[in-house]
Amino acid sequence: MKVHIDEHKCVASGQCVLVAPDVFDQRDEDGVAVLLDDSPTPDKAGQIQEAVVICPGAAIRLDRA
Repeated sequence: MKVHIDEHKCVASGQCVLVAPDVFDQRDEDGVAVLLDDSPTPDKAGQIQEAVVICPGAAIRLDRA
């Protein structure tokens, strides 16, 4: 499983950090999401999928391959 963030699409809402704090964080200077773990364990898949769905900028992509 691989997680990707398109920083140009990120609107810095922080929703991803709220649902998956072990995977996402935000930069202090502009609030843009950053990955703490771009290849998380399968037990995080539900949280990451929720982050994908609720991201207002559609900036997160999850590849399960």
